[in-house]
This record gives sequence, C-alpha cells and structure tokens, in this order.
Amino acid sequence: MASSSLSQRLFAYWRSSSEITTSSCSSSSNFSVFRGRLDKNKAFSSISSSRKDWSPGRQAMSTSKGNAAFTSKNASDDNPDHLLVLVHGILASPSDWIYFESELKRRLGKKYLIYASSSNTYTKTFAGVDGSGKRLAEEVMQVVRNTESLKKISFLAHSLGGLFARYAISVLYDPNVSPFPSNDGACPASSRGLIAGLEAINFITLATPHLGVRGRKQLPFLLGVSFLEKLAAPLAPFFTGRTGKQLFLMDRKPSRPPLLLRMVSDCEDGRFISALAAFKSRVIYANVSYDHMVGWRTSSIRRENELFNAPTRSLDGYKHVVDVEYCPPVLSEQPHFPPQAARAKEAAQNDPTTQNTAEYHEIMEEEMIHGLQRLGWMKVDVNFHSAVWPFSAHNNIHVKNEWFHNAGAGVVAHVVDTIKQQDSSSLCPFTKRSRIFLKLSLLQINKHRLKN
Repeated sequence: MASSSLSQRLFAYWRSSSEITTSSCSSSSNFSVFRGRLDKNKAFSSISSSRKDWSPGRQAMSTSKGNAAFTSKNASDDNPDHLLVLVHGILASPSDWIYFESELKRRLGKKYLIYASSSNTYTKTFAGVDGSGKRLAEEVMQVVRNTESLKKISFLAHSLGGLFARYAISVLYDPNVSPFPSNDGACPASSRGLIAGLEAINFITLATPHLGVRGRKQLPFLLGVSFLEKLAAPLAPFFTGRTGKQLFLMDRKPSRPPLLLRMVSDCEDGRFISALAAFKSRVIYANVSYDHMVGWRTSSIRRENELFNAPTRSLDGYKHVVDVEYCPPVLSEQPHFPPQAARAKEAAQNDPTTQNTAEYHEIMEEEMIHGLQRLGWMKVDVNFHSAVWPFSAHNNIHVKNEWFHNAGAGVVAHVVDTIKQQDSSSLCPFTKRSRIFLKLSLLQINKHRLKN
C-alpha cells in the first residue's frame, strides 16, 4: 500500500513538471528514470477538482475536421474551454483521426473542442517542418479567435505531425511570465508562458521522429542496410521535398545547424524549448518494433545504449501498451553546433560514405538529446507483436482505419485517460523541495520492489 501511495504521488508530481534545467555543467549520459508498470486504477483514476467560474464566449465551435463550424450556445455549460488540436502525419489528412476523434468526443465531453487540423494535407507536408508548422500555427490562431470560451490548449500529433506541432507552438508561444503566485498559493498558468494565449496542458506525440530519420534503423523500412541508408539522404528531397532534407538533417549550408537541432533550444528562429516547457505534460508514445516508418530510438528520444528489451505483456486495460517511463529533467549543456559537426555535415553532403554519415548523425543525435532532455517527459512504449497486423504498427498506434488498425484501441484508451488525468491537475512546476521528494520517493519505491 505504501508503494502504491508513493507511485500515485510521484505520478501526480511528475505531471506538473515544466521546468527547463539549463545548468552549464557536463551532461550525464544516463537519465534519472523510474520505469515501471502503470496500473490503470492507480495512475489513471479520475481526480475531481474544483474549477473557477468563467465567462462563456458568444459562440462555440463544434467538433470538426479542418473547417470550423460555428453554432450559437445559450448554456454556458455547453461552451468548450479546452482546445485539443489533432495533427496528422506525412501524406495524410484529418480523416486519419476519425476513430480517435470519436473516442475523444465520447470520453472527454463537451468541455473539449476537438479540432483535426487540415492545413497540411497530403503533399503539403512536403513544404518543410517550418513551412508546415507556420501554417498550423495560423490555423490554430483562427480557431482560438473564433472561440472566445477557450482557456486551455493541448496538442495530439502523429508521426511527422509531431514536428509540425513543435514548430507551431514556438510561433504561438507568449512568455507572459507572472512572478507572483495566485491568492490561493497555486502556480499561475502564465508562469510557464502561454500558447496562443491559452494555458498549455498536454503535448502528446505518437511515433514522431523527434531526432530525425538519419542513422541506423531510424527509417526501419530500409532494414538497417547501410547502403540503402546512405542513398536515402540524397534521394529524400526528390520524393519529400524540403521536409525530406530536414528529416535527414541535411538542410542549410554545412556551416549552419539543421532545423531539428535548432528546434531543441531557444534561438533566433523561435523559442522552441520554452514553448515545450509551457506544457504541464509532455508525453511521447513510441513503437518498439514493427514500425516501418519511424524507429524506436528517434520516437522515444533515446540513445542506442538506452534501449532495452521491451516487455511483451500489456498493461492492465491498455492492450499493446507495455511500458511507461518517467524521465525528469536532466542537467545538460546547451545544445550547440560545434566545428566538428560542420565538418562532418560537409563531408556527409559531399562524400556520403557510411563513415561520414554515421559520424555526422552521432554528433547531431547527441546534441538533440541534450536539448530535449532538459525537460521532463513521460515515455510510453507500445508493442504490437501479438497484433493480427503487427507490421501496420505505424498506423495501428492511432487507429488510422477502424477496421484494419483497431489493434491500437488500447493505445487510444491510454491517451484519453492521460489527457483526463492531466486536465484535472493544477499543480506547480518542479521546486527544490519537490525534487528532494521525488528522489526520496524513488528510493522508497525501489526498496519496496526489491523486498518483494
């Protein structure tokens, strides 16, 4: 019972984390993590919490795909106050979210405005992460302007859509920092900054290539064959345009850092890491195998030596969800583009041998991880090994088609429960005292597990 209580307190505590740790000390290659089975009744039980009264807007938007449909509302209870933006991946459309959206509507209720983005459909996804991200930001702002009752915002993105969403939130980010706590002692939402003028709650990605697709088995359908992986980088722009260059970290001149590296820090292009830190919760779902499009390492933001033998047994109530890992912020150096990286990039562009490309990717991967690990993450591993169509893992994870990809229904349930749990929480970010509590809790939990 003691361990269960500590687990609940630890999970509630982790959800509130949004602090960036920017110490200049040397980074550690090991994450301080607690990996454990997530019990449905313990970790995802509903937490009732009182909400402040709010003034309803003149209009509310009905759930829609792409174009917003507006209807007048008389009762304030019918006005949504939480915008949940769904972002599809490459060569896709809002129709990919039909099943997922219906489950969200059914289980989250009228307080959520579920909006499936349509600004980057099909070949528009070839315009680059930056171009598509800006379009998404404009679309979100239009929704917010037309729905006055909104107070909160969350993002749920699949595959490449996760990178579009990361860029978009940097465009929508407003520091708006308030140094003063509220009267009740709670941490004000604006202390983390706002996204599109709203309190940022959940940032969730499903099988997103956060570290790009360059490197061994980062693009699984190439089967890890070095010859094919070497050819993929120069050929990618012919098939996927500007987006392909950025995914393979080959955009811009050799002396300039690639976009995905710039997106793990605050720079002249945008406050990317601050925008991510504005969210109370950052959750990444990753397929451990059978995903032909995105490798486990890049979708879970892990180094090669941090991968483990993934469990095959599903968590209770969430079929194919096999593991949950809580990663608090790690003290790490500011990511940068060192001279050796520029030389490695030039060599990879001009003479793309296996050695040159591997060296460049290793440098970039480490720098990107340094940047992203300065934030706390919840990492959820998914394994479709026992599914009827395991090789459809990339589409199973968000149930692209209810008939062919319904193996991902358990993942959908897990995502919905995560959203419900986080929305009911109103805790403050990490403090020195709470870090000490976390360490003590971890020690006690580990001792209890060892005894049993």
